[in-house]
Amino acid sequence: MRVKRCFAAGVGWTLLMGCVFAAHAVTFEVTEGNSTCIKAELNASFSISYNSTNGTREAVFPLPSSAVVGGGSSCGGSGLPPGLDLVFGEGHMISLQFSSDGRLYRVANLSLQYNLSDTDSFPQSSSAGLVVVMTNASGISARVNTTYRCLSSTLISLDAGVTISFSGVRMEAYMPSANLSTDESVCSADQTTTTIAPTQAPKTTAAPSPPPPPTPERGNYSVTHGNGSVCLLALMGLQLNITHLSKSQNKTISEVVNLQPNRTTASGSCGVTVATLTLSEDLTNLTFTFTLNATTQKFHLSAVNVSAFWSDMTDVFEVGNVSLELLQCSVGRSYMCSAEQTLAVVPEFSINTFSLQLQPFNVTANRFSAAEECRVDRENMLIPIIVGAALAGLVLIVLIAYLIGRKRTHAGYQTI
Repeated sequence: MRVKRCFAAGVGWTLLMGCVFAAHAVTFEVTEGNSTCIKAELNASFSISYNSTNGTREAVFPLPSSAVVGGGSSCGGSGLPPGLDLVFGEGHMISLQFSSDGRLYRVANLSLQYNLSDTDSFPQSSSAGLVVVMTNASGISARVNTTYRCLSSTLISLDAGVTISFSGVRMEAYMPSANLSTDESVCSADQTTTTIAPTQAPKTTAAPSPPPPPTPERGNYSVTHGNGSVCLLALMGLQLNITHLSKSQNKTISEVVNLQPNRTTASGSCGVTVATLTLSEDLTNLTFTFTLNATTQKFHLSAVNVSAFWSDMTDVFEVGNVSLELLQCSVGRSYMCSAEQTLAVVPEFSINTFSLQLQPFNVTANRFSAAEECRVDRENMLIPIIVGAALAGLVLIVLIAYLIGRKRTHAGYQTI
């Protein structure tokens, strides 16, 4: 296997080894023999929370142009997936492992190794040595034989307070040739919508809307620590609402699909303040990120990312929102909501939840802790209580009026 690295300082420069770049981008290439299997052009920066002698601090630094392709990079084979390792600084490394189902390829595992002994990057760190964090919910996927393009800045959360920000990304794996494909799978952040002026068209009878799907089946999902103990629990029915361009109708439609538990696999990670749950069904990947606020001792759903490629879609649907404040609950308890809820992620995507109960932190004995009910459930319980109290009050008033009237009637007669 041979690896190449080249970099440029300007847009559109062609350098040795035929590399073309965006500004300040770095391109990495993995080859085997005379064949190129992975090529990636990207910018990246890292934000890492760590413990110092003066409390918690945050280290922020970019992927330098001096980064090189590591020896662990591979085109795959012999049971190993293709992967790209980028080594930089004093023992730091970012690793991307790919997988494919024949229609799509994706970054199935994204990991970061950082060295707390690097005093330049982590001044006054109270710990030393290497730390490795990872996620299998990168949200990076594309059609086979196309280039994944995402020039916009996208944020990916890893375990233990680590985030990676990518921008200027043009990347392809499982390459049929040495050059990036001119056919691109564009991420949602780069996609723009245009308004087409209405034209006069003959009247047609609209096809009837498909009936809504039934209430989804409730799935039981969990994430475990390395020792096998459960660290995240979720029990819920999920319904995905996606607005996308229909291949058959050649127009934008809204489609509602149930997530089927018997075809869904759960994975994720558990950290001190960040936990993730990824649900994968065929060509649909849904990732929930939960964040714990150590000050308020409450957790909430802070991010949702989805990647889907349904049969009627013209392209991979990929969106996310990393600034949510949903499903808030006290740490040490589970969040419960029996009523149907709609979680608005972005205008094109929302999630309907049914009979939901989840706990992403402080799970003990592999079971849910005492539940905190959602506001809708509390209000639904309050209404019958108010109605019951009103009816009881009405009965009491009628009874008192009857007794007073009966007493006055008796007082009108005299004994002979």
